[in-house]
Amino acid sequence: MTGTATPQPAGATPDPRVRMRREDRGKDEPWIRAYLRAATWGFLGMVGEDGRPYVHTNLFVFDEERRCLWMHGYRTGRMRSSVDACAQVAFSAAGMGRLLPGATALNFSLEYASVVVFGTAHVVGDPEEASHGLRMLMEKYAPHLRYGEDYRGIPPEDLERTAVYRLDIEAWSGKQKEAAADFPGAYTLPEPPVPFPGRTG
Repeated sequence: MTGTATPQPAGATPDPRVRMRREDRGKDEPWIRAYLRAATWGFLGMVGEDGRPYVHTNLFVFDEERRCLWMHGYRTGRMRSSVDACAQVAFSAAGMGRLLPGATALNFSLEYASVVVFGTAHVVGDPEEASHGLRMLMEKYAPHLRYGEDYRGIPPEDLERTAVYRLDIEAWSGKQKEAAADFPGAYTLPEPPVPFPGRTG
């Protein structure tokens, strides 16, 4: 079953943005929440000021209490101009498991899990709110470091150099395919190293 950020009244028409063809693979709200807590990065889909689609890769953190995602980026650039032009956005995070071979190419498949979020993006102007979002990001990606001990607070001059984005969640869906542990011939692709030109070690 698909999940939505706002409970729907009995008999209400489901949000078409989260309708899926394979409903048997849909996941419920607790699963979606857990996935967004665990996912390390995702893709923000927008419509640019020129009317063309644009996707930006982002680190993010899920704020369960406020039902939103926090992200940050440059104060100027295509991400900022796209959000300014059209605040309605989509966000996706996904992961891949084992490859599942079949007798023909058409029957090859794979294990996967994904969440798609729909909502409204805001460029946060309030310094206190922006600091909250940035601190949540730090706590997610640097959990071994302590605020005020290993790194300082967020001064006003830092907020003048970065844009903080809040994506208010309006609808979401989760989907997963998982095969039996003994699926014949299932295999995992080795994780390829990320190429960093010029790095020697």
